[in-house]
Amino acid sequence: METVSTNEDTGKGAMWELEKSLDQPMDAEAGRLRNMYREKTYPTVLMLQLAFQSLGVVFGDLGTSPLYVFYNIFPEKIEDTEQIIGALSLIIYSLTLIPLVKYVFIVLRASDNGQGGTFALYSLLCRHAKISIIPNQHKTDEDLTTYSRQTYDEKSLAAKIKRWLEGHQFRKNVILILVLFGTCMAVGDGILTPAISVLSATGGIKVEEPRMGNDVVVIVSVVILIGLFSMQHYGTDKVSWLFAPIVFVWFILIGVLGAVNIYTYDRSVLKAFNPIYVYHYFKRGKTSWASLGGIMLSITGTEALFADLSYFPVQAIQIAFTTVVFPCLLLQYTGQAAYIATHKDKVSHSFYFSLPGKIQT
Repeated sequence: METVSTNEDTGKGAMWELEKSLDQPMDAEAGRLRNMYREKTYPTVLMLQLAFQSLGVVFGDLGTSPLYVFYNIFPEKIEDTEQIIGALSLIIYSLTLIPLVKYVFIVLRASDNGQGGTFALYSLLCRHAKISIIPNQHKTDEDLTTYSRQTYDEKSLAAKIKRWLEGHQFRKNVILILVLFGTCMAVGDGILTPAISVLSATGGIKVEEPRMGNDVVVIVSVVILIGLFSMQHYGTDKVSWLFAPIVFVWFILIGVLGAVNIYTYDRSVLKAFNPIYVYHYFKRGKTSWASLGGIMLSITGTEALFADLSYFPVQAIQIAFTTVVFPCLLLQYTGQAAYIATHKDKVSHSFYFSLPGKIQT
């Protein structure tokens, strides 16, 4: 039977040496981990590079929405130009209030040590209030990680909300159900949106080849989707460098196309920037309320701004959205509405029909 090895100089066993090295204060390790998770400051050039890379990962869904939004808003006939202006106004303020104001300026600041998504928010909430089904507030965790909690004045609003959440098991269960439901919706969006986007993109072939059947469009879409998903295992860095130039050029082109269409067709659609037309739009009746499903497609993929936060710094996503994505989308939707205002019978493929004739051929 083997004996425990001993150190010839000290005469003590190797296990004693191991226990001695393990039985040390963890302050240095905890400090190292805290520094690891602190938000870093990046040089300007590197930040711009990360903002450019984020275009290829975060904003693909938002960028392809103009392909199919107006057709889903107006699946039947369009009554008049005022109806188009009202729908455009609703798109403009949906993009402004949800992706820009809510996500870019508010939600991105609610990260969990740089992690985004529904579970990250739930984890952050559970550390500040005792609402987790499984106990998770241990002193050892706080010493070893960045799970430290802030203390609030007992009379503050935060303290009152915390006490209200902790007051009943039913509220804790409701929060957990909402978290699971929100995660399921995000997963469902990740499954459905690529199929919708690719089908809408390949459907543009039928503009030039009307005799082409839907089965051909579906087969082409499946091939493209298989190719896209097969690239995922190469990692975020390689995928972002591959798609970022493509997505950047796409945004610039659809922005320029929108500006050209505004100038060429109906400039009266610029009235949509007045929010009063949202009110007028809903006064039109049930058809306007039913079109909200199509309006929601204009902000499809917004949750990626927060869910993909672990890949890019907050500032990089903010720069990319405010300088490229947001203005180009506004120009495209406005230009497409200008085209539809003068060609109300071509709403089904309005994006492709609005292209200049030389580009179509």
